[in-house]
Amino acid sequence: MDSVAKTPTEPVDYAALSAGYAAGAAAVLLAARDRGEELLHPAEIVPLGVAAFALSKLISKEKIDSWVREPFVEELPGGARRPKGRRLRYAVGELLTCTRCVGAWSSLGLVGLRLHRPREARIVTALLGTSAVNDWLQAGFAYVCAQGNMAQQEADAPPQEAGERRFQHS
Repeated sequence: MDSVAKTPTEPVDYAALSAGYAAGAAAVLLAARDRGEELLHPAEIVPLGVAAFALSKLISKEKIDSWVREPFVEELPGGARRPKGRRLRYAVGELLTCTRCVGAWSSLGLVGLRLHRPREARIVTALLGTSAVNDWLQAGFAYVCAQGNMAQQEADAPPQEAGERRFQHS
C-alpha cells in the first residue's frame, strides 16, 4: 500500500473513515451497555468471523457487488482494481479493494446486528458462513483437481533420457 504522500489523499480523508468506524463502534457499545447479560458468547466469534470473511469477499471482489464499488473503484482488465478520484473518494476506493479493511467494517455490522437483532443475525451469519465454507470447499476441490491433472500429465509424458533429466535439474 502506498503512503499518503504517494496517493491523491490527505490524512484527514483517512481520519474521516476512522471516525465513521469509531462512531459505529461507539453506537454498538452504547446500545449494548445496559443489557446486563453476556451479549456475545465466545463460541460466536468463529461463526461471525467466517461470516465477515464471506461478506468482505462479496463486497470487495465479487461481480454481483460491483455496483457498490463502481463509484470508488476502477475495474481493470484481468481483474485488477484501483481506486478512483482523489481525497475521500480515493480513500473509500482503497478501503473497498482491501478484503481485510472491508472485513473490519463487516465485523462491526455483523456484531451490531447480533446485539440488536439476535435471531436475524443468526440467519445472516449462517447464510454467510455456509457461503464461506462453500468457497473454501470449491477452492480445495479445484486445487485437488489441478494436482490430479498435473500428475496425470506427468504420468502420460514420454520418459526423458537420463542426460535430459540432469540438464533440467542443473
